[in-house]
Amino acid sequence: MRRFRATLLACGVAAALVAAVPRAHAEGPEAGGSRAAEPAPDGRVDQLFARLARTESAAEARGVALLIQRRWLESGSPTADLLMDRAREAMRARDPALAIELIDRILVIEPGWAEAWNRRAIAFTMLDDPASAIADIYRVVSLEPRHFAAWAGLGNLLMQAGDERGALESFERALAIHPHLPRIETIVGRLSREVDGVDL
Repeated sequence: MRRFRATLLACGVAAALVAAVPRAHAEGPEAGGSRAAEPAPDGRVDQLFARLARTESAAEARGVALLIQRRWLESGSPTADLLMDRAREAMRARDPALAIELIDRILVIEPGWAEAWNRRAIAFTMLDDPASAIADIYRVVSLEPRHFAAWAGLGNLLMQAGDERGALESFERALAIHPHLPRIETIVGRLSREVDGVDL
């Protein structure tokens, strides 16, 4: 019962999240609207998103997306970056509780670091805590609406909870930013048919 209630809460939070966060585009940070506690815009990341939107193959998109993700992992604080390295090691060791403890410390130092919220969301997912994971995803996409990995993660959580319409919306947002996300286009096609009630 406890887990069921948590899943219901997660779905409710997710519905509000999808409705509240404006759609982002690759042209630049102004497309996402104003965001509280956001770090100064990074022109290099904006250029990479513009490149990502123009990619013509999955291989090309994968390379550009990797460059974006590397930039996301740079907080600007050596202490926060060191703690993130340790948190990532903890997650690789399948110790999400330790990762969350480390990321909690990071967020005291750098509360506007979107990737720290994203990594904590992943750790909460590993701990089977969808409500906390989705709450952190809200912080991620409020700070960086172009965070395609967070939108895809939200889609997976909603799909597991049985919210196919919410999952479809989240996956569509991810694809609008990263047009060659592995497997997501196939999932969107299937969910579109299921949500629209079309028999195969």
